[in-house]
Amino acid sequence: MVTSTVNGHKLRFNAKELGGILGVPSECFDVYVRENMSVLGAKRLLELTQKLSQKPHLTAPLSVGKEEMTPMHRLLF
Repeated sequence: MVTSTVNGHKLRFNAKELGGILGVPSECFDVYVRENMSVLGAKRLLELTQKLSQKPHLTAPLSVGKEEMTPMHRLLF
């Protein structure tokens, strides 16, 4: 759960809502946080890597450094 105050307005949203705002998947986010990404499967990990690294032509999932992400994706992670 993310909570913040912006211009006196309290904001509160969870991983699913934030994923929708940023246009990134949030399925199994709690598992990802624990770094057990095996439950996503190779195909889904590749899709996530391509989107987060901004490299759509990758052929294998890999670690993505925050410096490779867009500012919005950095906020999410």
